[in-house]
Amino acid sequence: MFETVVVATDGSASVSRAVDCTLDLASKFDATVHALYVVDEGHLEELPTDLEGDIRDGLDEQGQQALNDIVAANERREDPVELETAVRVGHPEKQIVGYVRDVDADGIAMGTRGRSGEHSFLLGSVAERVVRTCPVPVLTVRQLEGAADTAEAAGG
Repeated sequence: MFETVVVATDGSASVSRAVDCTLDLASKFDATVHALYVVDEGHLEELPTDLEGDIRDGLDEQGQQALNDIVAANERREDPVELETAVRVGHPEKQIVGYVRDVDADGIAMGTRGRSGEHSFLLGSVAERVVRTCPVPVLTVRQLEGAADTAEAAGG
């Protein structure tokens, strides 16, 4: 059923639960996981030219760390799965959906920060736009309340 699963990360603590779910799913189906980080070009477009390079370097480092965290989480498992990592640059939702198509993924998982209020669970977020446009099933995983604080304190 699932041979290739993408997990999108933004490096935040809220994605850690999505990573765990993705690794569990991949293990059950003997699937390959593709961990994807997208450098949001929107952050770069608004910057003065003289700062763009430094900020880009910082975003690249943040992305590499986010992917390293997923690799480390996989290596800590009793049953690590085949894992590939990738970084793309562009608008996150377009890059995520494009990557899913490029690797012919069977599904994608991504974290989302749950927000309070009517219709605001995903409204306006990258996750919602991916759900609306992605050609494969999308598993959105909410961080449990208080778990983000615990993950940040643990360094993950």
